[in-house]
Amino acid sequence: MSAQPLTTPGARVSFVDVVKQYGSARALDGVSFDAAPGEFVALLGPSGCGKTTALRALSGLERIDSGRILIDGEDVAGIPVARRDLGMVFQSYSLFPHLRARENVEFGLRTRGVGAAERRVSAQEALDLVGLGALGDRYAHQLSGGQQQRVALARALVTRPRVLLLDEPLSALDAKVRVQLRDEIRRIQSEVGITTFFVTHDQEEALAVADRVAVMSAGRIEQLGAPEELYTRPRTAFVAHFIGLSNVVPGVVADGAVEVLGVRLPLVDATTPAGAVEAFLRPEDVELVAEGAAGTLGAVVVASSFLGPVRRSTVRTDGGVELIVQHRAGEKLEAGQTIGLALGSRPVAVRAVS
Repeated sequence: MSAQPLTTPGARVSFVDVVKQYGSARALDGVSFDAAPGEFVALLGPSGCGKTTALRALSGLERIDSGRILIDGEDVAGIPVARRDLGMVFQSYSLFPHLRARENVEFGLRTRGVGAAERRVSAQEALDLVGLGALGDRYAHQLSGGQQQRVALARALVTRPRVLLLDEPLSALDAKVRVQLRDEIRRIQSEVGITTFFVTHDQEEALAVADRVAVMSAGRIEQLGAPEELYTRPRTAFVAHFIGLSNVVPGVVADGAVEVLGVRLPLVDATTPAGAVEAFLRPEDVELVAEGAAGTLGAVVVASSFLGPVRRSTVRTDGGVELIVQHRAGEKLEAGQTIGLALGSRPVAVRAVS
């Protein structure tokens, strides 16, 4: 018997002013957003920001206090967890140790009453999709951590859900395997076409895999946008500070721009009120230039680290402000060396100083 292909039309998912409260603390504080069918959305933020609570609310594992969560326009409040047509993968692989990999993948089909022949074909297709087609007879203890998580992913996909939920699926893996599986998840999601939510605290993971990233803080979405938009045009100081590495330096806003270290730069938000601020400068926006050139800053190198294709150096300006500078690996700097710096022209996010 031949099984249906694993490709499936993803669902549209909507959060409408969703609130979830634990005692006096709001884990979700009026969260609203839409995910288009087949979109890959990362929920990114520090521990306790509400990202996992949002995922659990969508899955039905948490009951919300107010607002609505819709799947293809249908309020999920009245839909039992088993009927929400979701696939879930968690940080822990949660494989049944007494079952082989193929049997783990078949489990969801078995509970749905799918016949043995069709189960076997579908499970094999799912294992092939995640690159484990030849390992279906192995038990969990015979698989590496990355392989076990691939089995968990195959198990989540084999029932052809409309939405896939991934809660920190890579955090238990070592760095190299994490990057490999991250890229595989993106490939598989694109191939299958399923709407996917990916919870992570790792900025690099979120930027690498998602169509859009929702940066969360204190139960709210600070900004939802494409990875490049979040990195280059953060709307809030929290996003600027959380996405990537930033130098935080004093500045003054006046006439729709900010003056930082004596240099006038454009603002991300040109309506920012005048006054003292903290400005966020990306390390790659601080450029090494010829010492003493017009319009540049003088600085001395404090330390420099080799990071493969780039170097990251800490420098101290003549005014005593320390900056992190990211530059080409071939531009080797030594502690105590004097250099020149120029600030880029990218719009700068700022935070008012109270």
